[in-house]
Amino acid sequence: MLKTRILSALVLAPPVLAAAFFGSPWFDALAALAGALMAWEWIRLCRGGFGLTGWTMAALMALTGALATRFPLDVLLGLALATPMIRLAMAGEDRLRGGMEEEGPWWITAGVPYLGLPLVALVWIRGEGGWETLFWLLAVVWATDIGAYACGRTLGGPLLAPRISPKKTWSGLLGGMGSAALAGWGLALAFGYAPPLWVILFAPGLAVIAQAGDLFESSMKRRFNVKDSSNLIPGHGGLLDRVDGLLAAAPPVACVVALQGGGIGLWQ
Repeated sequence: MLKTRILSALVLAPPVLAAAFFGSPWFDALAALAGALMAWEWIRLCRGGFGLTGWTMAALMALTGALATRFPLDVLLGLALATPMIRLAMAGEDRLRGGMEEEGPWWITAGVPYLGLPLVALVWIRGEGGWETLFWLLAVVWATDIGAYACGRTLGGPLLAPRISPKKTWSGLLGGMGSAALAGWGLALAFGYAPPLWVILFAPGLAVIAQAGDLFESSMKRRFNVKDSSNLIPGHGGLLDRVDGLLAAAPPVACVVALQGGGIGLWQ
């Protein structure tokens, strides 16, 4: 299992990093594809089927990823308008089919901001903060996952949220925070910058947010009795299983980029 996870990561990481480095239109295309796939997984996770509303939501997320670089505010407005429309469409489909679980339509609707806002944030970070900021974010989130997994498996200890995830531990959380701090500091140095203290502290804060995003997706899978969001990525499950922490961490970084006028206080 671990070997499969590592192999999948080695195969997927280069094209993701290449798209992030070269930016538009490559990263826009990647974001569009990821948005459509995540919409499909989210609807599958919520047991909503994949009727006309599902295709509409997948198209909406694809457009979000494709257009966020040039029209971020328009895309955000579109997401705000689309959210109640998706809910009304789901109500209509539910009435016609009569087979959806009671919670399904509400959670499917919640997927519009849950997926759309991080997509806009990621594409906007690449456009405004540059590839260095996006690489920094990816490194911090990936280091969080690796550190949490390694420390949790090695040290064990009290469970972090036993009712949601029976494997996540406090030692894993602390290990993820430490790994994130090292990754954020180390990558800044590799880029030729001496990171200020607040940036070093920001990285473990993002680790906590990323872990919270992971727990949220775990709670959703438990709520709907689903093991994985899909089987798209061997050893990892679905795309949502792989990027749940990134979805949570991207909006805070986008806010910092906006406040800093580009970058995260290291490179302007």
